[in-house]
Amino acid sequence: MKTTPTLTLADIEAAAERIRGHVDRTPCRRSRQLSQLTGAEVWVKFENLHFTASFKERGARNRLSQLSPEEKKRGVVAASAGNHASALAYHGQQLGVPVTIVMPHGTPFVKIDKTARFGATVVIEGMSFDEATTHAHMLRDTKGYIFVSAFDDIGIVTGQGTCGLEIMQDAPDLDAIVVPIGGGGLIAGVATAAKAIKPDIKIYGVEAAMYPSFAARRRGEKAVCGGATIAEGIAIKAVGDIPFAIADPLVDEVLVVDEKDFEEAVAFYATVEKTVAEGAGAGGLAALLRYPDKFKGKKVGLVLAGGNIDPRMLASVLYREMVREGRMVTFRIIADDRPGVLGGMAAAIGSVGGNILDVVHNRLALEVPAKGAEFDIVVETRDQQHAAEIGRALTEKGYALKSA
Repeated sequence: MKTTPTLTLADIEAAAERIRGHVDRTPCRRSRQLSQLTGAEVWVKFENLHFTASFKERGARNRLSQLSPEEKKRGVVAASAGNHASALAYHGQQLGVPVTIVMPHGTPFVKIDKTARFGATVVIEGMSFDEATTHAHMLRDTKGYIFVSAFDDIGIVTGQGTCGLEIMQDAPDLDAIVVPIGGGGLIAGVATAAKAIKPDIKIYGVEAAMYPSFAARRRGEKAVCGGATIAEGIAIKAVGDIPFAIADPLVDEVLVVDEKDFEEAVAFYATVEKTVAEGAGAGGLAALLRYPDKFKGKKVGLVLAGGNIDPRMLASVLYREMVREGRMVTFRIIADDRPGVLGGMAAAIGSVGGNILDVVHNRLALEVPAKGAEFDIVVETRDQQHAAEIGRALTEKGYALKSA
C-alpha cells in the first residue's frame, strides 16, 4: 500500500530556512478598507508580490533545492500552463537545474514566452492539462527527468507551508485563514503550519463552483468539473492525493463560490486595496463577500495567492463590476434618424451629470421604423440612483427607453 508522506511544522521551518533569501518574504497586512467592507478584521497575505507573482515560488524553490547533484544534472519536467511553470523555470535558472515544461495546445503565447525567458525548454503537447501531464510522464520515463507535480509532491507542499508560517508570525491572533484550493498543495501546507502553531484556528478552503474537487472527494463523491472559470488557477478536476491526505483532517470547511464572487473580489482588490489579483488568487476575498456572516467580527487572514491576470480580463472584470454597481449603464432608445436627435439625447444626459462613453446606432433592427434608428448609449454614472435620474431626464425630454 502506498503511504502518504507526513508533514510537520519542523519540516516547514526547515523549508523556510532553505528558501530564505531566494524567495521574497511577502507582507501580511491588515486592510482597513476590506475590513470596513466585509465586517471582519481582514489581514491580507500578498503572495502576488513574488517575482513571478504567485505563491508557487515557495514550493518550486524548496523542491529544487532538495535535488541531489545527480538529479540536478538530469533536470526536471512538469506540466503547467501557468504559475507553476514560471516558478519552476525561474528557480531552475537560479539553481542551474535544466527545466522542461509541457504546455497544452492553446496556451497563451505570453505564458509560453514568459516561461521560455526564464530558461526553460517549452514543449507544446496535448489538448488539455491531463494530456500534457501524460506527455510529461513520458519524458520522465524516456529522458530520465525528475517529474515535479504542481501540487502532488511533498517537497512542493512543504514549501507552500512557509506561507502559513509567515502568516502566523505576522498575525498570530487570527481566528481563521481562508485559502484557495486547486490541487491542494497550498492549503495543505498552510493548514499544517497554522494548526501546529494555533490548534484552534479555523482553516477554510475555497473552490470554484465549476471545479469542486476537494469538497466532492471529502463527501466520497466523484467531482463534476468543467467550464471556463475566471479562477483558472484552481480549475483542477482532481485534488492531489498527497495534499488531500494532509489537508482533509485540518480543513474545517470548504466554501464553494461562483464566478460573480471571483469577479467582485478581483475588482475590490484593484479598486479598494490597489493591488492586482488573478481570479484564483482572489478566492479568499470572494468567500468573505459571499458568506459574510461566517466571518463577521472575526480576525481573518486571506491568502492573495497570485496576481497573474491577463490585462484584458482585468479590464473586463472592472467594467462588469461597474455595470453591476450601476456605474455604467446602457440606455436603449428608439428615435427618428435625423440631424440633431443624438445631440438632444446627449444634452439631456449631460444636464444631470452623465458621462457618455459610447454610442451605437442600429438602423437594421426590424422593430425600428425605416426612418428611425435604435440608439444604445453607454453612460458612466455615480451610482444606481444617478442612473435612474438620467433615465428620468431622458424620459422627460420625450425619449422612450427600452431595456438594453
